[in-house]
Amino acid sequence: MAVDPAYFAEMEARIPRGGVRTRFAPSPTGYMHVGNLRTALYAWLIARHAGGTFLLRIEDTDQERLVEDAAEVIYRTMAQCGLTHDEGPDIGGPVGPYIQTQRRDIYGRYAELLLEKGCAYRCFCTEERLAEMRARGGGKDVVKYDRHCLHLSEAEIREKLDAGIPYVIRQKIPEGRTTFSDVIFGEISVDNEELEDQILIKSDGLPTYNFANVIDDHLMGITHVVRGSEYLSSAPKYNLLYEAFGWDVPVYIHCSPVMRDAHNKMSKRHGDPSYEDLIAAGYLTEAVVNYVSLLGWSPGGEREIFSLRELAEVFDIKGISKSPAIFDPLKLNHFNAEWIKAMTPEAFHAAAEPWIRQSVKDPALDTAAIAALLQQRCEKLSDIPEKVDFFDALPDYDCALYVNKKMKTTLENCREALLFTLPELEALEDWSNDALAALLMKLAADRELKNGRVMWPVRVAVSGKQSTPGGATEICAILGREESLRRVRDGIARLEAAIAAAE
Repeated sequence: MAVDPAYFAEMEARIPRGGVRTRFAPSPTGYMHVGNLRTALYAWLIARHAGGTFLLRIEDTDQERLVEDAAEVIYRTMAQCGLTHDEGPDIGGPVGPYIQTQRRDIYGRYAELLLEKGCAYRCFCTEERLAEMRARGGGKDVVKYDRHCLHLSEAEIREKLDAGIPYVIRQKIPEGRTTFSDVIFGEISVDNEELEDQILIKSDGLPTYNFANVIDDHLMGITHVVRGSEYLSSAPKYNLLYEAFGWDVPVYIHCSPVMRDAHNKMSKRHGDPSYEDLIAAGYLTEAVVNYVSLLGWSPGGEREIFSLRELAEVFDIKGISKSPAIFDPLKLNHFNAEWIKAMTPEAFHAAAEPWIRQSVKDPALDTAAIAALLQQRCEKLSDIPEKVDFFDALPDYDCALYVNKKMKTTLENCREALLFTLPELEALEDWSNDALAALLMKLAADRELKNGRVMWPVRVAVSGKQSTPGGATEICAILGREESLRRVRDGIARLEAAIAAAE
């Protein structure tokens, strides 16, 4: 491929200039884990805070590692989290992501330019030779390429090309040191002898991640690059490519990893959740995004709960920490509970209803009323089915539930309470929560009992559970007259049998 100066001049002329421009550039080789989401979120927030531009770029050049539907997971996650991108190659149509395999001709041209500049070279080494080279490395985990093809003559190169021998294009690392600056880790200097002549273009003509990444960041005018700290070791090679082309280096922001504990990074292999796993586990998207934003970043002050819009208003790169962040499910539960409480009743009902219906099958039962009981008592939506299953069918409970030391209830006085409550409930015409509560409190007052001495046995009788998302009267109001009375009668029968068995 001949080097055409006009082509590169045209490409340079098309580069967007001015303003903050960031990108999220995932490889569709797996699931969208929490670290990926945080990288996307920080890049989006940096752009939005500055009134800049955010791009989505799918780096799919490693065809052997592609996972089916992984790109769709990325698109779905970004859309659900509100991380909208601003531009793409689809001029005049919906804004789509950039796809690297659709840009392969671009990378080949820039590789040829590096060859002409003497900053890259063709390598014809076979896999067998590379394997032998590694074997001679004395068992080291990493063995650098030995530059076997660096000094091939033009005649030798032409002979191999004419013979159709496959080759890759490698970066030629110069002598000296490479120094770069990172917003979080400061200035880092590396001896170039430590760097390998990395492959830029593979034998199939596709670029490697490291090469395409640099080309695209430049051509797309990216000003701030957000990525994981595992890429710090690659930054010197990136900088040498920028230098070879005569391009400005973007601002680097390398974020420390999200950890499962003090010693282990999060990984799917160890059962750590992806974004979609968290949603399936009953977490709200807003809570996940809010919590993930604080995994390694601090807004300053005591406030923790932020909407995405509010995060964009306050986000400051200076708040990103160098220390790894530990993913704490209990802390996420707290965030989720707060977001659930802040929902409108209508929004919570819509979110909770599918979970309620997992265990409450009776269509006559009011799911909106059940949701109202849950909203202030629910950490995550997946807790709901077990909390409300008693509405559909009374469980076979142990009468020991009636005994409550705090309320001073016993099997005997609970039976007594249900016996004097039952006829009053049977005579009650208004079966609303307010009317039921007024009746039970009056019964307790008339007998100079604390409310709990009446409410507790009724709640156990109608729910068969020690802990419920609502009180006795709220449960009765939802169950309705006939079912509530049936359960109270059943409770009396259970208590009488338990008392008789104990005598």
